[in-house]
Amino acid sequence: MDALADYLPILAPIFIIQLILLSVAIIDLVRNEKTNGPKWLWVIIILFINIIGPILYFVIGRRSN
Repeated sequence: MDALADYLPILAPIFIIQLILLSVAIIDLVRNEKTNGPKWLWVIIILFINIIGPILYFVIGRRSN
């Protein structure tokens, strides 16, 4: 248990950033009508590829109108 307490100050901000990125990406995906690729695939990428998945969605998944 001591080891977890030692790493908590490092892991907590990373976890919070991951949660915020995931939430914003899913909300944006739901609101946008068109994406580069099927929406179901972007949901899988965003949910299962930590931190990098939401970033990939924002970089290459969003279609600019």
